[in-house]
Amino acid sequence: MSLLGFCEWLASTEWSTALHESLYAYPLVETTHVLSLLLFVGTLSVVDLRLLGWVLRDVPVSEVTARLLPWTFTGLAISLVTGSLLFFAIPVRTYQSLFFRIKVVMLLVAALNAALFHRVTSRGAPAWDRDPTPPLRARAAGAVSLVAWVTVIAMGRMIAYNWFDCDRQPQPDLVNWAAGCILP
Repeated sequence: MSLLGFCEWLASTEWSTALHESLYAYPLVETTHVLSLLLFVGTLSVVDLRLLGWVLRDVPVSEVTARLLPWTFTGLAISLVTGSLLFFAIPVRTYQSLFFRIKVVMLLVAALNAALFHRVTSRGAPAWDRDPTPPLRARAAGAVSLVAWVTVIAMGRMIAYNWFDCDRQPQPDLVNWAAGCILP
């Protein structure tokens, strides 16, 4: 079964239809998603800005992360659950959204950046933890993180618009390909 086939099957389930058509559940999930993103990206942004050396320059990076990352992970966990529910409610349209696809790519960039930071760059943190401006690798990780998460949020917001939906034809071949449109 293809991913599109899976999304079509998912859309036909009673639970998907019920969530999408719910007067209260869908808006509640969407609101919770936005609020959890505020918690997640808000706290992560402070860490990233510290890595860039732009804020809290006299506070060790380890102290900033120790205080904020538990809140960051809480926001991430809630965002993952609510984001999955939002996809579950409208799987075909979301899967075929050009904005959703860009969002997924940027989520992968953000995850890879975080993994590289925690496995490679942060190992040298004891040497630069108290420096007002961390080394280039740490600053680059902070910058990539900020750009990735701003893009994820912007693309997530754009999913609601139907500018490039597959049922709006004609569109350029590149857009149809990138959105995964299957044309007759």
